[in-house]
Amino acid sequence: MSLRLSTVILPHRRWHEGGRSAWVRAQRLGFHTAYTYDHLSWRSFRDGPWFGAVPTLTAAAAVTDRIRLGTLVTSPNFRHPVTLAKELISLDDISGGRITLGIGAGGTGFDATALGQEPWTPRERADRFAEFVPLLDRLLTQDAVSYEGEFYSAHEARTVPGCVQRPRLPFAVAATGPRGLRLAAEHGQAWVTTGDPKLYEDGTPEQSVRALRGQVERLAEACAAIGRDASTLDKILLTGFTPDRNRPLRSLDAFVDFAGRHRELGFTEIVIHWPIPDSDFAADEKVFEQIAVEAPAQLD
Repeated sequence: MSLRLSTVILPHRRWHEGGRSAWVRAQRLGFHTAYTYDHLSWRSFRDGPWFGAVPTLTAAAAVTDRIRLGTLVTSPNFRHPVTLAKELISLDDISGGRITLGIGAGGTGFDATALGQEPWTPRERADRFAEFVPLLDRLLTQDAVSYEGEFYSAHEARTVPGCVQRPRLPFAVAATGPRGLRLAAEHGQAWVTTGDPKLYEDGTPEQSVRALRGQVERLAEACAAIGRDASTLDKILLTGFTPDRNRPLRSLDAFVDFAGRHRELGFTEIVIHWPIPDSDFAADEKVFEQIAVEAPAQLD
């Protein structure tokens, strides 16, 4: 099975000061998809430049014509399904049907409190996510939707003409718990993981592989429970958050070894961060470009 290689470009640079060139370069390097984070601010980048995901992807769509584009990931922390659906339909139209929506339950970072609310508990995030995803699915596949839920409402919301991609743009659902994995099985065209966060500080790569194998197995069980073949769901690993950190980007051989081990677990797409100097995502740009150009053939 061939393994797709994608990248994630953080929205931390002004468009005319390096932002635009990264997206254009991502297409030239042959990446399958170029994603960006959908946050209001994020970790160590909080006090520096940080731009919105949807405008960034709109601009990226205007300067590319082949590479797929998407979010990793959008969450209910500051999004509402009705307004998000309208933005996604517009973005899918502008891009000519090249958008993938990475979507997750969100966390306890800055997004969780930026609108003035108290951070939701894990249970509250899961409850909202379980309502958010099916409603967004309806909004992207039906011309008019009315809905009254515990957390979200829609009153004759119109989403004409719908997505260019039919029946809608694909969802890549980020999940590791049972409820999220069920949502991935029911609504996802892909599943996303960053690994087991408990292993990031003190775990080993071997422990991470075992944890990821367990996640893939639980995803298969969630699919089986609804009669879905798990092989119909793409499996995406967003790198940089396992004990390997950025070591796979130190050389072409290191990356091919890393990616090969994870392909054996069933992953169909590996996502690497566009290098950012003096950050957790620092990497040699020449090695990064060599990986982008040469690794896919070695992993075919």
